[in-house]
Amino acid sequence: MQEAIDFLSSKNPIFLEIIEKYGLPPIPKRPPGFETLVLLILEQQVSIDSAKATFLKIKAYKTCNPENMAVLSDEEFRNLGVSRQKTKYIKILAEAVLNKELDIESLALKSAKQVREELIKLKGIGNWTIDIYLMFCLAEPDLIPLGDIAVINTIKELLNIHDKQEMEIHAEQWSPYRSYATYLLWHYYLKKRNRNIAY
Repeated sequence: MQEAIDFLSSKNPIFLEIIEKYGLPPIPKRPPGFETLVLLILEQQVSIDSAKATFLKIKAYKTCNPENMAVLSDEEFRNLGVSRQKTKYIKILAEAVLNKELDIESLALKSAKQVREELIKLKGIGNWTIDIYLMFCLAEPDLIPLGDIAVINTIKELLNIHDKQEMEIHAEQWSPYRSYATYLLWHYYLKKRNRNIAY
């Protein structure tokens, strides 16, 4: 962590300013596996808090495993607060695991590129979901999820870069610690808005 911070601060003093103002960012961690992928599908384009509430409802109703999720009816999902689209995505994921098209446990042994190639084949799992899974579950140190609205808005605000491609090019100088840069940007975004999130 300290090595990453020293490196990032040498590239841009804004990172040091974030730490001086708000302290060190938490490093988000989640257990790798099916449950976390379901939670990430639920988190797409909604707040972490509302996704977590839905996720806890699912878990209280049935064990969140591929066997149960594959056979849960659309109506049951709807009653638990899951949209039709996300229901479809969760079922596609469950079936991929059951049909042995996806071996989630083996992802931990693969490179970030290989993980992306495997997960992107599944409808409903895009680059944002893969980025977060790699960062939170597999501790990938060098990713910047430019599908994340908080990251984009913070880069716009702090660095005055408004084009996504330019953001990507600019962030290359933060490699090999782009994930840590992301944690600092999130930290700033949440603290400035007095929001606390338990990952």
